Amino acid sequence: MVIIQSKSKRKPSGARYKAKIIKKRQSLIGRQPAYTKIGEKRIQKIRTRGGGQKNRALLINKVNLYDPTTKKHYVAEIKNVIDNTADKNFIRRKIMTKGAIIETSMGNAKITNRPGQDGIINAILIQKQ
Repeated sequence: MVIIQSKSKRKPSGARYKAKIIKKRQSLIGRQPAYTKIGEKRIQKIRTRGGGQKNRALLINKVNLYDPTTKKHYVAEIKNVIDNTADKNFIRRKIMTKGAIIETSMGNAKITNRPGQDGIINAILIQKQ
């Protein structure tokens, strides 16, 4: 089954919209989520519309970490996923998304970018060890 990123044909009540309904098109196609996990770095390159590329991080173990107290950036190692507001099951499965709180070698940090779209993880330090 194809993943389509278009408006639903039905209203929340279950009734159909009267306006013109666009059928499935190649430009509306979507993809499966990356589900970035902790592990040796593995990147998948994906061709996007217009010939561009996205780097999809499937596995990654390093993070670009910003320390707001010293105003410096560091490269730290990811140890664990502590919290993820996107889905409570992502904590158990160790899946990292934007907004997830991870444990690093320097302390706890919050992910500020989308690893499934960018291919890297940027985070801001929220608690030092």
